[in-house]
Amino acid sequence: MNETQEQPPERRPEERLDRLQRRLADFAAARGWEPYHTPKNLAVALSVEASELVEIFQWLTPEQAAKVMEKPESAHRVADEVADVLAYLLQFCEVLGVDVLDALAAKIERNELRFPVPGGSASDRHSSE
Repeated sequence: MNETQEQPPERRPEERLDRLQRRLADFAAARGWEPYHTPKNLAVALSVEASELVEIFQWLTPEQAAKVMEKPESAHRVADEVADVLAYLLQFCEVLGVDVLDALAAKIERNELRFPVPGGSASDRHSSE
């Protein structure tokens, strides 16, 4: 499929992200966890999971860190922690009504203005949003 063809809805990243966010909300609701999913609690949980990701790399050299995905055991740990970080971030956004993709696009725009390409012009920026 080339870039100009429209992807089916189930293959669009934003649709998939919405579906996963809904699954997380349904998972929590089915277990009665909503009272615990406050912005503060979710922010703390997100921080803990991000720290667990950092822990994997804590004492590695830059060379070792670059190869962490080559070993199945460490690759699995990294993937699990990435999933935990994303899950808590999506739940945090769900509770506060933040559209994570819109927030990211807006932040990239601000950063492109704040940190222009040296010697480049504004027309050199990517504009996929």
